[in-house]
Amino acid sequence: MAGMTLEQLRIFLAVAEHLHFTRAAEMLYITQPAVSAAIQSLEQEYGVKLFHRIGRHIEITEAGTLLQLEAQKILDHVTLTERGLRELNNLQRGELKLGSSLTIGNYWLPSKISEFKRQYPGISINCTLANTEEICVGTATGQFDLGLIEGDVKPALQSCLEQQIVGSDRLQIVVGKSHPWYERAEITIMELTQTAWVMREPGSGTQQRFENALQSWGINLSELNVILVFNSGEMTKAAVESGVGATGISELMVKKELQLGTLRAIQVIDNRNFAIITAEIVRPFLKLKHRQRFQTTLSKVFEQMLVESGVRSQESILNPGF
Repeated sequence: MAGMTLEQLRIFLAVAEHLHFTRAAEMLYITQPAVSAAIQSLEQEYGVKLFHRIGRHIEITEAGTLLQLEAQKILDHVTLTERGLRELNNLQRGELKLGSSLTIGNYWLPSKISEFKRQYPGISINCTLANTEEICVGTATGQFDLGLIEGDVKPALQSCLEQQIVGSDRLQIVVGKSHPWYERAEITIMELTQTAWVMREPGSGTQQRFENALQSWGINLSELNVILVFNSGEMTKAAVESGVGATGISELMVKKELQLGTLRAIQVIDNRNFAIITAEIVRPFLKLKHRQRFQTTLSKVFEQMLVESGVRSQESILNPGF
């Protein structure tokens, strides 16, 4: 018995993805007869049909579905093993795959990546930016070595994703110059329902934290007059800066605008129980990794750097005089 080869598995997965022999051949830059021969060889070797040929179309069989699942696992593990072998050179070369939510990726993570690149200049870092929900899924499925988010991990993924706080941020409620609140230093919780709002999309970590804060203050999102929803913090900021409503946004994102005075941060005061307190929205930055997937040396080193950075950040907050 000759057994299956990695090349056969790659060809099979391409056919399973496209359900078309010619398109699979084009994707792999090989001939269509070579694709047909690889599939035929697998079917003859194990005495199963991987695809039903129905006229000009094909459909994957039960055996094909099983092989598709296992073949992807095999090739993923081969890729990680190859990466691990390449890293046995004192981290002089290799690739690190990161997934980051938008705020972290645009405003917090670049300095961490720069620090890492100074220490390991030969390492290639591939960082994908998406909303929190997409980063969680990508980390769970092995698309990323590490994920960085500022939202919540859905219950369905919590069992496979390990979480650790490596930083933090505050959400600020901000308005533009033409907003009635601009000349005020603070508002009460009940006044939140008395203005228009610009929001981030569902699945955004910023939106998750803002909704959590509203709930803790006894306000449902449905009570707010939401007039715009964007999938970008920059778009949200620009809309509010131009005078459209208020928004809850990362303090990191509006630092320059607050200094220039084009936006104003408004303190929210909780005076419902005859005691006036400032209602802040503090959110942690979470590092995610899969609990069981193989972790490369590169990933471990970068992870340790993030953890140490998080510890230093907490110490500076607790001991500002040192």
